Amino acid sequence: MSSIVGFVKRVLTAFNPPASPPSGLPLLKIGILGAAAIAPAAIISPAKNHPETVLYAVAARDKARATAYAKKHGIEKVYGGPNGYQVFQLLQELLDDPEVDVIYNPLFEKLPNGLHYEWTMKALAAGKHVLLEKPSADTADETRQMFDFAEKKGLVLLEAFHYRFHPAIQRVKAIIDSKELGAIKHISASLTLPRGIFQTDDIRYDFSLGGGSLMDMGCYTLNVIRYLSSSNPTSVISAEHSLHTPAKSPASFKPNIDRGTTATLALSNDATATLKADLGLPFKYGLIPSIPQLSAVITLEGGEIEIYNFVIPTIYHSIKVTTKSSDKKVATRIEKVYTFAEGKMEGKGEAWWTTYRFQLEAFVDRVNGRTPQTWVEKEDSVGNMHWIEQIYAKV
Repeated sequence: MSSIVGFVKRVLTAFNPPASPPSGLPLLKIGILGAAAIAPAAIISPAKNHPETVLYAVAARDKARATAYAKKHGIEKVYGGPNGYQVFQLLQELLDDPEVDVIYNPLFEKLPNGLHYEWTMKALAAGKHVLLEKPSADTADETRQMFDFAEKKGLVLLEAFHYRFHPAIQRVKAIIDSKELGAIKHISASLTLPRGIFQTDDIRYDFSLGGGSLMDMGCYTLNVIRYLSSSNPTSVISAEHSLHTPAKSPASFKPNIDRGTTATLALSNDATATLKADLGLPFKYGLIPSIPQLSAVITLEGGEIEIYNFVIPTIYHSIKVTTKSSDKKVATRIEKVYTFAEGKMEGKGEAWWTTYRFQLEAFVDRVNGRTPQTWVEKEDSVGNMHWIEQIYAKV
């Protein structure tokens, strides 16, 4: 019963976090580039709970939309125009606002992946720190240029691989790094959704806007493989894509975007890895929706670790550790790590903190000159985009 009560309390608080009391410290004013659907979870809710941040401004395509969005989420200032007003002009006006300290560059509204580079560079040029949704850009070269420019300007740029800041995935890595189970032999990471979650005209299916399953969900699976193995792949062994073809497409339609991607990678020390990402798995027998896959499985010399739901672990997750002794006896334990203390690690946070709240804590620490609990470094972001390119090139 206590676990059920804990689950309900944790989830309710995660979705309705308490306002943080004033810290007496200067507040970082956050501007949001677009009234994006992801922003409430990714930045709005965490910022309301952080004692050193305030939601200051948002830009959207039209004044009514921007005003309604700002009112709903308690955002002070609105950049919006009448229908037909150039949305990019509004975004630039927000960047030019001297009161804005931090820019959140989201995934949707009018800033799909293909525009991350342009608007991150403009935000950095305007002297703003940037929290950038993944994937960072269309190419590894663009990603490196952004981070180099941020370093030159003395600004903080972070690619928002939010799951990395949660104690659950850090606990998995700690078990691996402890060598309790020996060396890694294989890592499998999957992130898939059933068909129907995203409509056929979703920007994720637009090649010109940097769409595709590998860019969207696959960047997580690749990243978790690289993170847990503490290395980059050495080569792409194989890659397959299931291309997106909208229903009722004409016979002349030529698909050019991946709905699903599966790849096998070679890692150092003769280890391997497989990743699977799919924006819309077909129904089984044409009727039954596929069950979402949100897991990573690490096979090691002396056992196996499986983490279920590494992406949004605050809702629920489990870490299953199976050990095999020299006399072939098998032992299994289940861990759940919602706080750093539960994983016997150092770090701030509450059990109800989402991955995004942990991420914002680290981001603010870095901006304010403190050492964050963990970080996604420049070479990590560049490396992820490089290997995304290599997987696409394999086909």
